Parts: sequence; C-alpha cells; structure tokens
Amino acid sequence: MPCLWFAGEALEAAEHYVATIPGSRIDRIMRGPDGAAILVNFTLAGKPVMALNGNPSPGFVDASSMVISCEGQAELDHVWDGLLAGGSTKACGWLADRYGVAWQVVPDNLPALLDPADPVAVGRVMQAVQSMIKLDIAAMEAARRGDGE
Repeated sequence: MPCLWFAGEALEAAEHYVATIPGSRIDRIMRGPDGAAILVNFTLAGKPVMALNGNPSPGFVDASSMVISCEGQAELDHVWDGLLAGGSTKACGWLADRYGVAWQVVPDNLPALLDPADPVAVGRVMQAVQSMIKLDIAAMEAARRGDGE
C-alpha cells in the first residue's frame, strides 16, 4: 500500500482524491491530541492508500507516481481535470497535482493498446502518446489500428 507523506495536507488531499476518482472513499482518520489529522487511510479506485502528515521536505518526486486507470474518455477527462486543478501538466498522460504528487492518468484498455504481439502497432501507439499531454483514447486506438498510414 502506498503511503504519501504530506507537510500538513494529508486529509485535504485524501478528500480531494476521493471526490475526484470513482471507487474511492475515506476509511479512517487518526488524529493527534490537538485533533489534527495525522494519518488518513483511504481507498483510491478500490486500492488502499495512506496519507501521512509529517514530511516538510523534500516533498514528492516524479520517480514515484500514482497510476489511475480510467474507463473511457469521459472518466479519464473527469479524473484528469480534477487532479490537475491547481497542478501542472507533464507529458504522455502525466501530471503533478496541487500537492506535488505525480499521477499517470491512463485508459483501462492500455494493456490491449500496448499488446506486444504486434510490436509495430505498439510503436505507433507509443509515438502517438509521446505527442499528447492528456491521453486521447480514440487517437491511441486509431494509432493501434494504423489509421492514417
């Protein structure tokens, strides 16, 4: 289970994530003597995650990211827009949210799109992805099929 360390925004971040990502909920909040949240256990898209307050620096790095698999373009757009609010885009379906956490927002059919049985098709999909910021499922599927060649 991943444990995300925040300077002091663990509960705020967990609430934001569960409001943005389908299949998510807050499970438990542990509070200190002053009533402030110290540790938040939550479910993110059906998977357990912990958020902990107590990391003033160095903060989050791109070497560790959260991957969210979305069902269809509408869900991908919703999750992307929610996580991006106050954050910054990267490339190829990656973004950093307002807390600095790196996310990969991908379609749930990504394994099929990158099926190694057809390496030429995988190359086309990867070339298409490298030109994107937010992933466009229809364009990825067209690249897999070789449309436009």
